[in-house]
Amino acid sequence: MIKKRFGGLKHEMIKENLQIYSLLLPVLVLLFAFCYIPLYGVVIAFQDYVPGSPFIGPGVKWVGLKYFVRFVQGEYFSRLIRNTLVLSGLNLLFGFTLPILFALLMDQIHRMQFRKFVQTASYLPYFISTVVVAGMVISFIDANGIITHFLTFFGMPAMNYQISKTAFPAVYTITNVWKSFGFGSILYLSTITSIDPGLYESAKIDGANRFQQAFHITIPGIQRIIAINLIMAIGGILGTNTDLILLLYTSATYEVADVIGTYVYRLGIVGGEFSYTAAVGLFMSVIGFALTFAANKISNKLTDYGLW
Repeated sequence: MIKKRFGGLKHEMIKENLQIYSLLLPVLVLLFAFCYIPLYGVVIAFQDYVPGSPFIGPGVKWVGLKYFVRFVQGEYFSRLIRNTLVLSGLNLLFGFTLPILFALLMDQIHRMQFRKFVQTASYLPYFISTVVVAGMVISFIDANGIITHFLTFFGMPAMNYQISKTAFPAVYTITNVWKSFGFGSILYLSTITSIDPGLYESAKIDGANRFQQAFHITIPGIQRIIAINLIMAIGGILGTNTDLILLLYTSATYEVADVIGTYVYRLGIVGGEFSYTAAVGLFMSVIGFALTFAANKISNKLTDYGLW
């Protein structure tokens, strides 16, 4: 009887909100078309695939885990993993924390005109094409670039920093963070605006200063969003910004700039080794899922917040 009544209520809720649910339809169609249907092609990671041949059929040559073993035992495996973790770790350290700090600082600005100006200026780099941004950075860090001249003023050598192995991690991290930190702060700013103003008024009456209000009210108020974003960032730690790296790196910086994504691009798109690079991509996805699952478990235990 209870199940029947619950089922009836559920049916009525769906019927009442049918228009709202219908808004999900285009998104679901896109997800199915571009995320789930292509999963069928993962099978080429376990076979010697020839372009134009069917994925499943009598002429398919299955090789099992051959390409996974080749990648793990390859001469570039340790370098690729190291570079990917270093660049992603730097981006996680600065690219994840800076939007939070920026949102907290914006919350302390009460002059709305100045606040809107700063927010708009911080959002703009996100909408600039990655190709344009990379071109700007390359010209700025050239031997005669404006940033190079600025650094020489402080005693740094006048050189082309694009071909410097020691400079590349900093160039990539600063560029990536500068481009995305403003847009990444939108979610935190919108969450901060939903915090009850009465909490701040009570804190002021109790004598709390701005720092104490931010630490005891604002940060706990956005704790759930921080936890979810951190889980997703940890899950994608092997997926560096490949497009930006491809545009910034040169053969002189392969040793510190070559990551799994660029390696897959060179061998898969340029070299035509589709089965091998499909295996590498699947390897990345499995590790990413494992990291996401582990981070979600830890987050649920520590903060009671998680993706599921």
